[in-house]
Amino acid sequence: MKTRSWLWSVAFLCGVAGPLGAWGAPADDPLTAPRTKWFREARLGMFIHWGLYSVPGGVWQGKDVPGYGEWIMSRGKIPEAEYQPLAKQFNPVKFEADAWAKLAKDAGMKYLVITSKHHDGFCLFDTQTTAYDMVDGTPYAKDVMKELSRACREQGIKFCFYYSIMDWHHPEQTRDFPVYHEYLKAQVRELLTNYGPIGIMWFDGEWIKQWDQAKGRELEELCRSLQPELIINNRVGKRKRTDGDYETPEQTIPAGKIKGRLWETCMTMNGTWGFKTKDHKWKSTSECLRKLVDIASKGGNFLLNVGPTPAGEIPEPSAVRLREMGEWLRVNGESIYGTEASPYTRHPFAGRCTTRGTRLYVHLFDPKPGVPIVLAGLGTTVRSARLLDSSKNGTVQVTAGAAGPSLLLSTVPDARVTVIALELAAVPSVETRVRPGSDGVLTLAARLATPHGGKLGYEQGKEKDNLGFWTDAKDWAGWEFAAPAGEYEVILEFACDAGSGGSRYVVEVGEQRLQGTVPAAGTGSWTAFRRIALGRVQLPKQGTLAIRALSKPKLAVMNVRSITLIPKAQ
Repeated sequence: MKTRSWLWSVAFLCGVAGPLGAWGAPADDPLTAPRTKWFREARLGMFIHWGLYSVPGGVWQGKDVPGYGEWIMSRGKIPEAEYQPLAKQFNPVKFEADAWAKLAKDAGMKYLVITSKHHDGFCLFDTQTTAYDMVDGTPYAKDVMKELSRACREQGIKFCFYYSIMDWHHPEQTRDFPVYHEYLKAQVRELLTNYGPIGIMWFDGEWIKQWDQAKGRELEELCRSLQPELIINNRVGKRKRTDGDYETPEQTIPAGKIKGRLWETCMTMNGTWGFKTKDHKWKSTSECLRKLVDIASKGGNFLLNVGPTPAGEIPEPSAVRLREMGEWLRVNGESIYGTEASPYTRHPFAGRCTTRGTRLYVHLFDPKPGVPIVLAGLGTTVRSARLLDSSKNGTVQVTAGAAGPSLLLSTVPDARVTVIALELAAVPSVETRVRPGSDGVLTLAARLATPHGGKLGYEQGKEKDNLGFWTDAKDWAGWEFAAPAGEYEVILEFACDAGSGGSRYVVEVGEQRLQGTVPAAGTGSWTAFRRIALGRVQLPKQGTLAIRALSKPKLAVMNVRSITLIPKAQ
């Protein structure tokens, strides 16, 4: 019979000593350590949110509960006495560990992270600390983690655990935290002792007030003592840059590389992590692929989520998209796995780049045959070019130009993402400064900007080719330029939804400032772009132009497509 007592766990205290630095931090550098090599090369993993919350599937007592499915106990204000009996209904008779692991492999994923325990406190693994687990608390009565760990290893997938520090079920989390703390550590010992080599411990729920840096460091030290090769995310502590091995942006992709840290974006495929019966807002395969490419171009990993049903099946819309991603990766995978970040901080075309030595992979979003793609600023000679998808016998014509080489495709193998592999004379380098065209006009396009802040970013697709999501007035964007010194007329191309106008902004070049106000009525919509002359500035031969917000009374400042500088006759 199981008990809540944690005294039994003393037996797990003896782990294998690993290479530890101060307070249990790794003595190696995660950016270069041999133990993180697989993670740095993987680029794509599967996140799985599965638990008791899958049973109601976002509906409680006939009513839809808003928010993520795995938060239904909290969002629905469901008492523990009513939530706990869900365990008796959790009988995943259609669960097949081999099918899950094979789907991950077919999708081109290199690792799998599953919720061993989420915030509701229910354990998907067999634990001696409580009977509130898959083996003792459900009709299924099997250790699904044992089955899945075996299946992953057989498929060559790194098996990893998610574990929530927060626990709504355990009464001592808020009443007597030292008791709960020992319970937590005992469970982590089990996870790192009973399931073989674990790739990642993915912690979450660290925001509770009882958790602090000291406890995070103690937990990190415990993990590394048990499995020295383990990779740990930053949520083991309070998400300081010294916590764990890597950063974990959630539902967002950073504007650029995260300097000095490994990182991984985790993201849902629809609108929820845990299963919800009525959530059908699925990202398309094209969107998922482009996000993967964007992340790889910035040196990160993509942890893409699935939320299995209570019966143990991965929803078919998820499975379809994953298989389609895998088909694309089987053709284009060399441009993703084990590559380095793009030499471009701002891509001069609709797409992204990755590199491998002297090879540059150009990923194009919606390319058009006969329309040249200019690799502006590429300071290296192109020796050869080929489409990675050779099935359509397409060709790539390369032409040298003053702004940089241009590529011309005879065909488009894949409208979602077409990849061209360029063999270069040297490791690719890029001139990041924007230069004028042959007419002397300096066009600072949105795609060439460097956004600063947490919201403002580049949008593309359909009618969008602009800086958008400018919902935080503290955010701003800048361009580095090199041009003949002289006087230039400044033209802003912008858009603003009706009723969202009124924001004040400033364009800065050195000490010069041109101020403006978005019309109160906007321009009609976020894609109804209008050009307006702001005045004149004296440009130095090189420098930075920035656009900043002075006020934001409504939803967003505006969308910016470009700032054009037209030289005036001297």
